[in-house]
Amino acid sequence: MIKTRLVKLLSHAGKYILYHIFWQWGALAAQIVAVFAISGFFENLYEGNVTTGLVMQKGCILAGVLAWRFLCDRMAAKASYQASVDVKKTLRDKIYEKLLRLGASYHEKIATSEVVQLSTEGVEQLETYFGKYLPQLFYSLLAPVTLFIVLSVTASVRASVVLLVCVPLIPVSIVVVQKIAKRLLNKYWSIYTGLGDSFLENLQGLTTLKIYQADGKKAKEMDEEAAEFRRITMKVLTMQLNSTSVMDIVAYGGAAVGMIVAVNEFLHGRIGFCQTMCIVLLASEFFIPLRLLGSFFHIAMNGMAASDKIFRLLDMEEEKISIHGKGKTIFNREQLKNLSVEMEEVCFSYQKEREILHGVSLHIPSGSFVSLVGESGCGKSTVASLLSGRNKGYAGRITLGGVSAAELSEEELMRHVTVVRHNSYLFPGTVRDNLRPARPDAAEKEMEEALKKVNLWGYLQGQGGLDAMVSENGDNLSGGQRQRLSMARALLHDSEMYIFDEATSNIDAESEELIMEVVHELAKRKTVLLISHRLLNVVSSDCIYMLQDGAVAESGTHKELMAEKGAYYHLYESQRELEQFGKGRVTVG
Repeated sequence: MIKTRLVKLLSHAGKYILYHIFWQWGALAAQIVAVFAISGFFENLYEGNVTTGLVMQKGCILAGVLAWRFLCDRMAAKASYQASVDVKKTLRDKIYEKLLRLGASYHEKIATSEVVQLSTEGVEQLETYFGKYLPQLFYSLLAPVTLFIVLSVTASVRASVVLLVCVPLIPVSIVVVQKIAKRLLNKYWSIYTGLGDSFLENLQGLTTLKIYQADGKKAKEMDEEAAEFRRITMKVLTMQLNSTSVMDIVAYGGAAVGMIVAVNEFLHGRIGFCQTMCIVLLASEFFIPLRLLGSFFHIAMNGMAASDKIFRLLDMEEEKISIHGKGKTIFNREQLKNLSVEMEEVCFSYQKEREILHGVSLHIPSGSFVSLVGESGCGKSTVASLLSGRNKGYAGRITLGGVSAAELSEEELMRHVTVVRHNSYLFPGTVRDNLRPARPDAAEKEMEEALKKVNLWGYLQGQGGLDAMVSENGDNLSGGQRQRLSMARALLHDSEMYIFDEATSNIDAESEELIMEVVHELAKRKTVLLISHRLLNVVSSDCIYMLQDGAVAESGTHKELMAEKGAYYHLYESQRELEQFGKGRVTVG
């Protein structure tokens, strides 16, 4: 069972497979020599011709054979390890490169948990496929032929033929099992990845589940999914056990038949004692390689099922760049100077039955400060995702600097458009490590300046400066500090346009004020799109777009929208009253 595409993809591992086969064959040769030496000794013992010189001779032969066998086993194990390492590195590189080419919108096509499972468990299964199964497959064909040639020439042709004829019965049983196993293993992997999705979601939302005491319900659902996975796992194990039993019967039965024929040949005087003993001792070697192949077969089937899913990922359609042919640097200097954004009748939906945006049109002039507001669920963050290339598959037209967003490479888009979200990720390491991705060639002074702008450098100086440690996702920092560090990274990137998507959410009032100062200062020299739930932050905007139910309900300056006394006016007033109430400025009487 060989998957041609898989072998071609990992063809450079072929040399290690050949090395493995060679050293296995060398170990078999050593065993043949050892068996002939032992059989010859017992024949001499049977005939009473044992001498000290014969014992020394046979002892030296066995010592040499044992040393050679040890070397062959060690080298075969090394070749298997090298093949495994090569396969793991290559496949994980391919998966990672594919995700990079798919870009930020990869999650629209495949779940993150499935990617993690394929790049870990799936790759591990294929490691065994190349490191164990494929070498054993070819060796199990070579070994019986080698033994047949040796025994037919030196011992008994009849017994050798019988043994060779029984060998194909094991592959036949493997093929029969394969027909049953393939469908079962595909189902197994589907359930397995689904269980991984559920586990990851529940783990990420564990705190929320605990707060609302809904963890018990989710635990029950997980138990049911785990029970289903346990049932399919038991079916797989039962199938493996049954197939193993069949192969054992074929292997030991075939060896027994060969031994019986050899003994019969000896009793009729057609072969000698030494030849009979050689056949008896080597009969099992006809079948052991294929029997061992049967053990690896089940792992190989798991690997084949995993490879189908890996190839499904690798075959996912990528965005095609048509403008200027190459899809590299697209914006010219003039376009960068005038990097205005246009959205014309844009419609978008995450699910076909529910449209999120309904014909959204907006204009963001170069160097302007534009805000996008509205109640939760109106589509504000979706607009940000579309403009940053995180989501695709929209209807309508989006242009940046006069160039269609559909024709822009993701690299080019992200080079000139920076998105700061409320949950921007921070990597474990130093502050320097978290700033460096924004601009790898940035000097330390530039990093310090970016941190000063967000009022974070004073705190970091007492923590080691740029060498201050940041834990995973900045858990050792406050919410405001995490957001300011993310802001400093964005400033260091120095792009032509900035999108702040609820950048002040879930932080204290002091940090919010500091961040908004940075945003207003940035808006004096860059194109800024501010998405905010708090309307007080957007008052000074050049233009405000009010979204309602996925469509632009109103647009204009703060003064113009307040004068209209529409949706924006009512939302602003309700927020103002709520904030005044919170500060104790409203009296209830």
